[in-house]
Amino acid sequence: MTPLFSDPALWTGVVLGAGAVGLPLGRKVSTHRARSRALQSQVTTAESAAAASRQQLAEAGEAIGRLHEEAEYLASVHLPALVAALQHGLTDGDLPSEFLHPDVAASPTGQAFLVIRDHTRKLSIAASEHAEGSARVAVGAVTGSVMALVNELTHAITKLLNAEHDETLLARIQPIDHAASQLARRLQVVSALTDRWPGRQREDAPLLDVVRGAVSRVRDFPRVRVPHESPHYVAGRVVEPLVLALAELLDNACRQSAPTTPVEVSILEGYNGLTIQVHDAGPGMSPESLAMAKLRLSGEHPVRLTELRNPPSFGLLGVGALAARYGFRADVDEQQSIHGGVRAVLFVPRPLLAAPPVVPAPHQTVTATAPRHRAHTAAAAAAPLPPEDHGFDVAADGLPMRRRHAAVPPAGPARPVAEPPSLDAGAALAAFMNGTRSARALSDEESS
Repeated sequence: MTPLFSDPALWTGVVLGAGAVGLPLGRKVSTHRARSRALQSQVTTAESAAAASRQQLAEAGEAIGRLHEEAEYLASVHLPALVAALQHGLTDGDLPSEFLHPDVAASPTGQAFLVIRDHTRKLSIAASEHAEGSARVAVGAVTGSVMALVNELTHAITKLLNAEHDETLLARIQPIDHAASQLARRLQVVSALTDRWPGRQREDAPLLDVVRGAVSRVRDFPRVRVPHESPHYVAGRVVEPLVLALAELLDNACRQSAPTTPVEVSILEGYNGLTIQVHDAGPGMSPESLAMAKLRLSGEHPVRLTELRNPPSFGLLGVGALAARYGFRADVDEQQSIHGGVRAVLFVPRPLLAAPPVVPAPHQTVTATAPRHRAHTAAAAAAPLPPEDHGFDVAADGLPMRRRHAAVPPAGPARPVAEPPSLDAGAALAAFMNGTRSARALSDEESS
């Protein structure tokens, strides 16, 4: 077979022509491959960017969700708990955590939430103080006006009791007087909760008088047994507060025990003061009630009228307020009750006690005892007595007459001038002057 191109020169030309045509094609293929790789790199970069964007969007969505949850937690949980804690006197330790998600605290939104929380706290405190102040002013005004009327009522009842002598009428008036005293006690306790003086200022009084005064203000006073004697005295500034506090404890003991059981009062003297104990024979108290009673009697937390339950209970709160203000202490327990009920305790420190009054000596009671002999002296002066009975002449009008006496030499040595007279030297002169005044008064009455 004869080759198509037998001439070498012709083969060379063909090869050279084919090479000239294939070289540009190769270049184009390389260029397209490079562009394809660049496009693939761009696509990969775009996909990575898209994945990162999707991740960022997911994280942003989660962050927004946490902010939404945080806002809902702030509005529905934390702020109501904060307001309730401020109303009930709780501390921040009793509140739930400020943030549901702690990582939100450092964000601008978290800082804004903190600002909202602080503003809510300030507004709640201001509103609570305003409401408490208004309540105290209103309660103080009402109790003051009613107390004035009760004082007028008790004064009228006292005048009636002193003026009447009919036993039937007195028996009917006594329950009214007792009810008025109980009403006055309740008003005094409420006044004590509003930081007002509970009653009038008194002088130093025997401790037994304080106990008896408290018993007289209790409804079931016949059930109360008090000690027969006690040598102690109470300072005047705490007499009325102690009477009120003890009356509230006695009233509580009578109410919480059966009407047929006694309520016993005992007094125990210690090194640092006196303890007045009230024992009842009631069923006792539950642990929760006992803890609440101890808290109220402690007086550690200020009483807020706007936070009292409905119906309000003033008795133990009033005792705690009086104890905190005047320096004595009040408490309750069940272990030390002698009748198996509850023991209420009032501890009176030594600084609140007073010294017993000093009884004057017999030779110092001339002025005090002279009025008791005035009637006898007046009767003796009304009848004419012989001169030798009283040593001087009496005129027609009952006045003594002067007369001269011979000088009598002294029986013994004269008393030194520098020595003071004895304490009873004026007794005779005082009796003489009293008799003179009485005789003159009788003479004036007879002449009129």
